[in-house]
Amino acid sequence: MNATNLVQLAAATAIFLCAASSAKGWALAPSLVRAILTLALYTAGNLLMMRLVRSVGMSTAFSLSALIQLIAINIVAIVAFGEKLGWAQGAGVALGVLSVALITLGPSLGPP
Repeated sequence: MNATNLVQLAAATAIFLCAASSAKGWALAPSLVRAILTLALYTAGNLLMMRLVRSVGMSTAFSLSALIQLIAINIVAIVAFGEKLGWAQGAGVALGVLSVALITLGPSLGPP
């Protein structure tokens, strides 16, 4: 993965974080404008992800995106919206991080 791909991944993650925050805002106070904004943000993020899939492959692009979003969205949910994770949810996040790490690093750890 080169620098351009990392910038695209960071941009897609930022867009998805904005989309998730907008979706939470819509859930708290529904409006057509917020729904359209949310859909537009998710569309923009997915368009960037399609470029990444072409560049680095589907498993790498979506695994890394899922890992970064899993961590970042939980931080936003806890810090910005005051949500709390129970022990089972926290374990699920930890297992999610471990699973994506294994998917991403697996080929380099296994036999040739």
